[in-house]
Amino acid sequence: MIQSISRRKFLVLPALGASGAAYARLVEPTWLELTYRECAIPNLVRPVTLIHLSDFHASDAVPKSHIERAIDMAVAASPDLICITGDFVTNTTGFDAGWYTAVLRRLALKAPTFAVLGNHDGGPWSATRGGFDTTAEVAHIIESSGVQLLANGSRTITCRGAALRIVGVGDVWADDLDAAKAFKDQESRCPTILLSHNPDTKELVAEHDWDLMLSGHTHGGQVVVPLIGLSPAPVMDREYIAGLKRWRNRWIHISRGVGNLHGVRFNCRPEVTRIHLLPEAT
Repeated sequence: MIQSISRRKFLVLPALGASGAAYARLVEPTWLELTYRECAIPNLVRPVTLIHLSDFHASDAVPKSHIERAIDMAVAASPDLICITGDFVTNTTGFDAGWYTAVLRRLALKAPTFAVLGNHDGGPWSATRGGFDTTAEVAHIIESSGVQLLANGSRTITCRGAALRIVGVGDVWADDLDAAKAFKDQESRCPTILLSHNPDTKELVAEHDWDLMLSGHTHGGQVVVPLIGLSPAPVMDREYIAGLKRWRNRWIHISRGVGNLHGVRFNCRPEVTRIHLLPEAT
């Protein structure tokens, strides 16, 4: 699926014209946007500010300075909670582990920071595409930074006096999803934020209790050309490619991501998202 989508992206670049193609390569991939969302969460006792980051894709195609600017933006937003939904890398090259650990540590020092892994972060799927054989390398970078990696697990925290349950599941493409394990310690009536790299996971965790699922993976389509109907994204449910959406009386936020594949974006700026969680009106 990824290979066919990539070919479609590059086939469309000539249709954008020389200036459009240059813009897609030289301007938009690093034109970060701070986006704002808000949603009401049942049983939440007071507002909480959450920063959602996804798909850094540290690589030769994504400059270190770009990831650093995203971190700057996240820290400057003064969040109560930070969540990162996978694809920290694209493959095994194009980044320095020591630098990455130091950059991520800035998030962990600012606010409680939780993360899950994506399909590019190691394992059988990744290994066949130039990535790591296992998730050990990326997991070490994350955990050394102080970011809490949730590998089919959960934590209960308190943000500004509000109890929150943070649940993280393994990636479905990496064949690492174990929802039963992730939710086994869930406390009743505690507002629950679910971290899952791929938004298609929603069907596989539907029987469990969660209020807001944070995902990435899609890059928002990365190259979006409405006039010819092109918005490639590697998901089954194309209603959930970007933004904050309702699903079965729950919320799902799909980030457009910070990085990219192949150094291209068009009509789909990279983003850092500030989500204001509000108590649900009764």
